[in-house]
Amino acid sequence: MKIDLNNFERFEARHNAPNHTQIEEMLAALGVSDIDELISQTVPEKIRLKKPLELPQPLTEYQFLRHFKTIADKNKIYRSYIGMGYYNTITPPVILRNIMENPGWYTAYTPYQAEIAQGRLEMLLNFQTMVTDLTGMELANASLLDEATAAGEVVHMFYGARKGAKKKQANKFFASNTCHPQTLDLLKTRCTPIGVELVIGEVADLDVTDPTLFGVLVQYPDTNGGITDYTDFIAAAHENGVLVAMASDLLALTVLKEPGKMDADAVVGSAQRFGVPMGYGGPHAGFLATRDAYKRQIPGRIIGISKDKDGNEAYRMALQTREQHIKRERATSNICTAQVLLGVMASAYAIYHGPEGLKTIAYRTHGMANLLKQSVEKLGFEVVNNGYFDTLRINTTALQAKAIRLLAEERLTNFRYFEDGNIGLSMNQSTDVSHIADIVDLIQDALGLNVAVNVEALAENIEIAVPAELQRESDFLTHPVFNQYHAEHEMLRYLKRLENKDLSLVHSMISLGSCTMKLNATAEMIPVTWPEFGQMHPFAPKEQAQGYQEIFKDLEAWLCEITGFDAMSLQPNSGANGEYAGLLTIRAYHEGIGEGHRNIAIIPSSAHGTNPASAVMAGMKVIIVKCDEAGNIDVEDLKAKVEKHSNELSCLMITYPSTHGVFEESVVEICQIIHDNGGRVYMDGANMNAQVGLTSPANIGADVCHLNLHKTFCIPHGGGGPGVGPIGVVADLAPYLPGHAVIDNNVGEKASTAVAAAPWGSASILPISYAYIRMMGGEGLTNATKIAILNANYMQSRLKDHYPVLYVGANGRNAHEMIVDCRQFKPAGIEVEDIAKRLMDYGYHAPTVSFPVPGTLMIEPTESESKTELDQFCDAMIQIRQEIQEVIDGQADAVENVLKNAPHTQAQVITEEWTMPYSREKAVYPLPYVQANKFWPTVRRIDSAFGDRNLVCSCIPVSEFEEAEA
Repeated sequence: MKIDLNNFERFEARHNAPNHTQIEEMLAALGVSDIDELISQTVPEKIRLKKPLELPQPLTEYQFLRHFKTIADKNKIYRSYIGMGYYNTITPPVILRNIMENPGWYTAYTPYQAEIAQGRLEMLLNFQTMVTDLTGMELANASLLDEATAAGEVVHMFYGARKGAKKKQANKFFASNTCHPQTLDLLKTRCTPIGVELVIGEVADLDVTDPTLFGVLVQYPDTNGGITDYTDFIAAAHENGVLVAMASDLLALTVLKEPGKMDADAVVGSAQRFGVPMGYGGPHAGFLATRDAYKRQIPGRIIGISKDKDGNEAYRMALQTREQHIKRERATSNICTAQVLLGVMASAYAIYHGPEGLKTIAYRTHGMANLLKQSVEKLGFEVVNNGYFDTLRINTTALQAKAIRLLAEERLTNFRYFEDGNIGLSMNQSTDVSHIADIVDLIQDALGLNVAVNVEALAENIEIAVPAELQRESDFLTHPVFNQYHAEHEMLRYLKRLENKDLSLVHSMISLGSCTMKLNATAEMIPVTWPEFGQMHPFAPKEQAQGYQEIFKDLEAWLCEITGFDAMSLQPNSGANGEYAGLLTIRAYHEGIGEGHRNIAIIPSSAHGTNPASAVMAGMKVIIVKCDEAGNIDVEDLKAKVEKHSNELSCLMITYPSTHGVFEESVVEICQIIHDNGGRVYMDGANMNAQVGLTSPANIGADVCHLNLHKTFCIPHGGGGPGVGPIGVVADLAPYLPGHAVIDNNVGEKASTAVAAAPWGSASILPISYAYIRMMGGEGLTNATKIAILNANYMQSRLKDHYPVLYVGANGRNAHEMIVDCRQFKPAGIEVEDIAKRLMDYGYHAPTVSFPVPGTLMIEPTESESKTELDQFCDAMIQIRQEIQEVIDGQADAVENVLKNAPHTQAQVITEEWTMPYSREKAVYPLPYVQANKFWPTVRRIDSAFGDRNLVCSCIPVSEFEEAEA
C-alpha cells in the first residue's frame, strides 16, 4: 500500500463535528444529493463568491502551536514601569488553571437563563460587592469593557441625569488633564456625536458655577501618580448641580480614602491589576460604581439577589438587563458585552487574598514607590507629583530622559516618558527591592552619576507616605466570602462548586440564535496564557511587540479576504463597540467630504437592539423601516423613507442573513438604493457564520461591517464576555478608522479618536481567531459555513411538524439559524419562557428567547455539533411539544404541570412527600439520555420581579430584605 506522507490529521475534522456518514444522513433527510445543492437552494446565486478564499494552507494543531511559538518569541517582554492604568500582576495559579484555562468557565453563555448560571452570577455579585466596598459607593455594574469606555459611559449617564430647568440645557463636560491620555482621547469620541462640549484642563481653573457645566471627571490617583482630596471640590460642584466622577484604582483604594467618602457620584476604573494579565491591552473588566439614586441610569449589567419558587436565595440579572433590546433608540447605552470572565478572575483574586492580603500587596507596592522616591531624591532628582500611591513623576530634562531611555531599553526596561522630558515609574505587585536597586543603577549609569545609594538599607525603614487625611479608615470586604477561602484547597473547592452550578458547552449544545456558540478549541486557547502575550504592556514601543504586530497584520489581511473589504480595525473590544466604531467611521467620512449634515440612520424593525442604540450614540437620528410578512425588509417602505430623507441619509444598518435567519433575495437592490442616495451600508456581522467562504459583506454591497470574533471566529463567550468586534471597511472609509492618542496604530492622519482604551483593543485574545483561521484554511472555513447551514436546515426538518418555523427563504430553507413560533400555545397558558425553563430539565440551555419576535425561540446549532447532539436536542423539543399537548388536551393540569414548574431541582424531587400531579421521573428524567448524564439546576424558577422591587446587588442574605415584600 502506498502511503501519503502529507496526509496529516486536519483540524477541520475536529471543528466541523458531523462525520461523512452523518452528513449523508442529514442530506437524505433534506432530499438533496449533496451539500452544494443545499447551498444553492439557500444562498442567492447573485451574491455568491466567484472564487474560493485565498488563505494560507491549514496547519494541524501540533504544527500550528510550533509555528505560533516562533511568532510569540518575537514579542520582547521588558520589565514595565509604564503604568497608566496597566500593571504587572500575579495571577494565582489556582485561578489561572481553574478559571482562565477552564472551559467550564470560559465556554458558558451570558447568564440570561439564571437557574443554570448561579455560579457565575454569584461570582459577579462578588465582583459588585468588591467594587462597591473599595469605592465606597452603593451600586456597581458587572462589568464594562475597560476604564476609558467606562468613563465614556459616565458622560452619557450624567447627561441623562441632568436636573432642573437650567441644567437640562447644560452641555459641557469637564475632564481633568491629569486623567490618563487614552481616557481623554475616548471622551472626545463619546462627547462630540451627542453634542456634548468636552473641556480638558486644570481642576483648579474650573468654574463649577458655570450653568452650562453638568459633569466632571477627575483621576485618583492621577496619571502622574498624584493623590488629591476632592471632598471640598465635590461639595462645591454639588452646590451648583454638577455631578462628579472619579477614575480610580482598586488596589490603591485598599489604602486611600475612598471616593464615596468624598461624596463622588460615580467611580470608574479597571480591575486589571487584580490578577488579570496586561495582555497588550485586554480584555480586562472595567467597572462603574455609583449611588443608588442613579440605579436607573447606570449602564451595563447589574446582578441582583432574588428568590426562587421555594423562597431560596437566587441570583439573576436585574434592571437594565438587555435594556437596548427594550428601549432601542431610547437606550442610554449600547453595552452588550460585559467582561464576565475577567470580572470573575478579578473577584476570585480578591476572595483568594482577602482584605488583609490585598492590603499587604497594596502597602508593599506603595512601599516600593516610597523606596524609589527616597532613592532618586538621593540622586538629586525631584519627584513632582503631589503625594502618591504607586507612581512617581520624576523631574528629568529631555536630554536626561533620552539617555535614560537608551540604556533602559538596552536593559529590557520600560519607563513612561513625558513630552516635557520627565519620566514616570509605576510600581506593581511583582516589584521587589532588587528592581529598585536596578532602576537606581540604570539612572546613574545612563547619566554618569556616582552617588552612594544603599537601597537595601533604605528598604529597612520604609513607612506609609500617604497623608493622614487621605488614608483609608473604613473596613472593606467583610462579607464571609472574602474571608474564608485563602487556603488553596478551600479556594479550589469553592471555584469547583460554582462551576458545577453552571451549564456550559462542556455539558451540551447551546443553540442560541445570533450568538453562535461553537467550539473554542483547546489549541486555539493555549497561547492566550503564554507570557509572551500576557505580560506585554499596551503602550510598550511597537518594536518590542513584533509578534503581536505580525498577528495583527496577518489577521487583518485574512479578515479582509473573508469579508472582501480593503481595511480592518481590530480596536473595538465588543460587537456593540464595533457597531459604534463603524457608524463613527461613516460619520467621519461624511464630514471629511463636506457632507456632515447627513445624520439619518435607517434601521429595519427586526434589527438587533444595539443597532438603534449605537446609532443614537453616534449622533444619528433613527428611522425604522418595516419588514414584510416573510420577515424581509419591505423594499417599498425603504424606498419611500430613503427618498424622503435622501439629503440627510447617512446609512442603512442591516444584518445578513437577516435577524430572521433568511438570506434576503433583495439585499443587493437594497444596498444600491442606499448608495444611489449618498448613504453608506453598515452590516451587522452577527450572522457572518452563514457567509464565510460563500459570500461576503463587500460582495453583497456593504461599506462597513463589524465582526463578532467571539462568535464566528471562535473566541469564547466567557459567560458574557470577553468579546472582540473589529470593523472592516471599503477603501474610501479606511482613513477614518479609529486611531489612538498614545501609540500609533497605523491608521493615518485622518484617523478618528479612539473607541477603546488600548490601540488594538483586547489584543491578547486575537490569537484565538488567528489560530482558528490558520488551522482551518480557506476550504475548512467554507466547509464550516456549509455545515452550519446543513445543521440548521436538518433541525428545521425535524422540528417543523411540531413547531411552526416562522421565516424561510425562497426555497423553504433557512440560513444558519431559524425561528420557531411558540405563540400558539399561549391560550393554553404555556409561554415561551416555560419551554426555555423546561429545557433545563433535559440538560439544555434554551435558544434565544423572544428575539427578534416575542414568543419565539431562535435556534442556531453551528457546525461544531454532531448529528447525534442535534437529534438529542430535537428529541427534547419534540418531547416538550408532547407535554404541551397534554396541557392543551386537558390531560395535564393547567397550572401544576411539568412546564410551569420547570426547572426541577434535586432538592425538590428527593423530598419525602411528592405532591405534583405528575411523577418525579417525568419531572427530572423525561428521556432516557437524561438519566445517563443529568445536569441539575441548583434553584427553581426565579422571581425576577421580586428582585427588582427589592434591589440588592451586593453580598447580603435574602433574609435581610425579603421582609420588604411582606
